[in-house]
Amino acid sequence: MSQPSDLQLGLDTFGDVTVDAEGRPLPHPQVIRDVVEQGVLADRVGVDAFGVGEHHRDDYAVSAPDIVLTAIAARTERITLGTAVTVLSSDDPVRVYERFATLDAVARGRAEITLGRGSFTESFPLFGHDLADYETLFSEKLDLFAALRSEERVRWEGTFRPPLDAEVFPKTERGTLPAWIGVGGSPESVVRAANYGIPMMLAIIGGQPERFVPYADLYRRALGELGRPELPLGVHSPGFVADTDEEARELMFPHFKANRDRVGRERGWGPTSRAQFEAEADDGAVFVGSPETVAQKIARVARTLGLSRFDLKYSNGPMPHEQLTRAIELYGTQVIPRVRELLAA
Repeated sequence: MSQPSDLQLGLDTFGDVTVDAEGRPLPHPQVIRDVVEQGVLADRVGVDAFGVGEHHRDDYAVSAPDIVLTAIAARTERITLGTAVTVLSSDDPVRVYERFATLDAVARGRAEITLGRGSFTESFPLFGHDLADYETLFSEKLDLFAALRSEERVRWEGTFRPPLDAEVFPKTERGTLPAWIGVGGSPESVVRAANYGIPMMLAIIGGQPERFVPYADLYRRALGELGRPELPLGVHSPGFVADTDEEARELMFPHFKANRDRVGRERGWGPTSRAQFEAEADDGAVFVGSPETVAQKIARVARTLGLSRFDLKYSNGPMPHEQLTRAIELYGTQVIPRVRELLAA
């Protein structure tokens, strides 16, 4: 199992459309520019990794995270740059590999990618895919992407595209592109990540993180049965950092609720109550509070699951840019050092 002292600490954003001081939504171009500034700030304050999600709807501004990450790469020096997640099911694995190999060149070897099926489905009809093929599309495209990671000539056959017999360019300086597989919590997804020998990123967005211990155990057991070495295990969870616990919860809740309620209306969930939010903040998957509170919770979950990586999804609905940048500053300058201190104790 990974040593907690080796834990990497990152930040993720979906590029949520934010509001100005008067509560008016900002236009997509401004939100995208703000995400770039947030990534640059994360590098400056010592965050290990910065992930940008992919969506194709009006409440998120980023549909091409690799382009946003390339802009961040040109202005940063050390931070790892990746996705949260790339919706591989509705994309072309060859083009995905080409784009992220290009990002890796600009970033001088700091790019990675997290591959997922996507919890939002707008990209499927947008790019001409049938949602009835949701599972099969991901399985087949992941198989091709895994083959492409060798950066050698690929001979591959599937059902959704003609057979491929080609090399893909550009190649990376490292000889492969680091990747994660995003997993929402099904045993089949856990075993699939192990089968391909790709690190697993658990998306823990509700309930107690400890309930994912069986998935972490299954992943490690599957790797062992396949004769594979231990691989990194990560967690992605929502949260927010402010100077005090009370301030963090008061600032986060209305925007968290706005986001969850919109998604809930689309998926048949009821409105998010303050009591539900408080329960998630107290013992569940929302990492919100002062730097000390957030650090204590991250350290506890890292120990429990044996994590190599923890990514805080710091964007929560339409939270203003200024609040997000303050959270990034506190995360880099106070939360990260405190987590390392706790794990070293």
